[in-house]
Amino acid sequence: MDVIADQAVSGNWSTPAAWIALAATAVSCAALVLLHVVSPEFQPSWRMVSEYANGRAPWLLTVVFLAWAVGSFALLVAVWPLSATVLGKAALAFLILAGIGQAMGGAFDINHKLHGLAAMIGIPSLCIAAVLVTLAMGGRSDIAAPPIWSAHLPWISFALMIAAMMMFFGALKAAGVVMSPDSAPLTVLPEGVTGYLGWANRLLFAASYLWVVLTSLAVIKA
Repeated sequence: MDVIADQAVSGNWSTPAAWIALAATAVSCAALVLLHVVSPEFQPSWRMVSEYANGRAPWLLTVVFLAWAVGSFALLVAVWPLSATVLGKAALAFLILAGIGQAMGGAFDINHKLHGLAAMIGIPSLCIAAVLVTLAMGGRSDIAAPPIWSAHLPWISFALMIAAMMMFFGALKAAGVVMSPDSAPLTVLPEGVTGYLGWANRLLFAASYLWVVLTSLAVIKA
């Protein structure tokens, strides 16, 4: 009965849900690109994406996060047949958490105390979900799977972002600037400080988008 139910879900919902995931990802990506156009005062090399909440079009940032969440939840429906296995159930659980974290990021911007919690829930869960979903898809003979390298890109980019963050704050401290949760956001970098944190942050978004796109296309192709 479980197999029949999985096939029914796959036949009725998987392909449309995969297309929704593609569309939502495209909307999120387009909104992120537009933020760079409407708020050029934020240097992308060292300013985090979440800082656009204090820019000229904060509503666009809300679109980025909420469309990102819609993409994750739509992908959840698209790969729901994976729930037939223990690995698949774990993969879907982390995908749900990723979507919740992304939705929280849209509901609570960087000025809200829950924004940090949203990142703590959403980003690690996304990294784990990408690997587990891809492995679970690869273990089935009735569906295709995205390339395994695409599943590792999110956690690699996350690790790079953490490393860049540590180096950035270390450089600020060496320059005599000590940041705290109550500190005002920097508008310019101190002399001698070079930041790559922003690029690492944007790489995480790009890696997530790419994995969702390739996974959705695998579902559609199957």
